[in-house]
Amino acid sequence: MKYELQPTLPPPPNTIGVVGWARKHLFNGPFNSIATILLAWLAVTLLIPVIDWVFISANWSGTTRDACTGEGACWVFIGQRIDQFLYGFYPREETWRLDLSFVLLLALILWLAIPKLPAKGWAAVLTLIVYPIVAFYLLTGGAFGLVAVDTHEWGGLSLTLVLAVVGMVASLPLGILLALGRQSDMPIVKSLSVIYIEIWRGVPLITVLFMASVMLPLFFPEGMNFDKLLRALIGITLFQSAYMAEVIRGGLQAIPKGQYEAADALGLGYWQKMILIILPQALKMMIPGIVNTFIALFKDTSLVLIIGLFDLLAIVQAATNDPRWIGYATEGYVFVAFVFWLFCFSMSRYSQHLEKRLQTGHGNRA
Repeated sequence: MKYELQPTLPPPPNTIGVVGWARKHLFNGPFNSIATILLAWLAVTLLIPVIDWVFISANWSGTTRDACTGEGACWVFIGQRIDQFLYGFYPREETWRLDLSFVLLLALILWLAIPKLPAKGWAAVLTLIVYPIVAFYLLTGGAFGLVAVDTHEWGGLSLTLVLAVVGMVASLPLGILLALGRQSDMPIVKSLSVIYIEIWRGVPLITVLFMASVMLPLFFPEGMNFDKLLRALIGITLFQSAYMAEVIRGGLQAIPKGQYEAADALGLGYWQKMILIILPQALKMMIPGIVNTFIALFKDTSLVLIIGLFDLLAIVQAATNDPRWIGYATEGYVFVAFVFWLFCFSMSRYSQHLEKRLQTGHGNRA
C-alpha cells in the first residue's frame, strides 16, 4: 500500500496575525479579558481629552496671548519663549557658539555609538581630551576673538545639558576608583573609600548644592572665589560619584572568582588585571545601573535653582510669572516634562541597544 504525504495545512486564522496576538496576550482568559476591556475603556476616556487639549483644540501660531482663543493648550507661549528656554540669558548674537558646541558633541557621540564608523580610538581622544577644551572656549569666550560670556548668563536647556554631561563624564571614572578602593585589600584605602561613599550617599543633593554655593567660599582665602557654576559642577560630580561607585561595585562582585584567578595565573599586575579583564566585564553587566544613575542625574540638575542657576525648569517657572503670560504654567510644565522625557527615553533606548550589541546577558551560556 502506497502512502502519500499530504501538504501542510496553514494554521487556523485566529491563531496568527493581530487576532492571534490579541487572543494570546490580551484575551487568554476571563480575568485578562475583563482587565483588557477595563483598561482600554480607561485609556480612551483619559486620552481623548488629553489629545484634544494638546493637539486638536490647541493654538499654535501667534505672537501674544490674544492668539490663544480656544480651550486647548496655548503653544504660542512656548513658541514666543523658546529661545529663552533653550539658551537662558545667553547673548542672542552668540547663541551659535552653544549650537556649535552641542552639534560637535552629538557628532562625536554618534561617531562612538555607530559600530560601522572607523577610528574609535581617535573618536575617544577627541571626545575626552580635545572637545572639553574646545567647548570651554566656545561657551565662555574671552579668547580667539570670542566675546566673554559670564556663567550667570547661561541658562535653560543648554545649562541643563552642561550640568548633566559634565556630571556624567566626571562621576564615572571617579566612581570606578571609589569602587576599586572599597574592594581594596589596603585598610586605609578601603576605609577612606567607605567613608566617602557613605557620607555623600547620606546627604541630599540639594544640601550638597547649598553647601557648595554658600559654605564652600568661607573656606577659601580672602580674595579667592570660584565660579558658582563650577562649584555646582564639583558638588554634583562628588555626589554622583558615590552612587556610581556602588553601581560599579555591584558589577565587580558579580564577576566570577575564576576570572580573578585566571588573570593572576597570567601574571598580570593589579591594574592590568582590572583594566584588561575585570572592568570590561563588570561595566558591560552594569550598563542598566549606570544608565539609570545617569538618568537620575539628568533629572536632578533641576535642583540647581536653589543656588540661583536657571536651568530649563527654573527658566520656565520664571517665564510663567511674566504678566503677559500668566495662566499658562501648565503648557510650560508640559514642555519641560516632554524635554526631560525625550532625553531620558533616548538614553534608556540606547542602553538597551548597547546591551544587545554587547550581549551582556548570561542566560545563553553553555
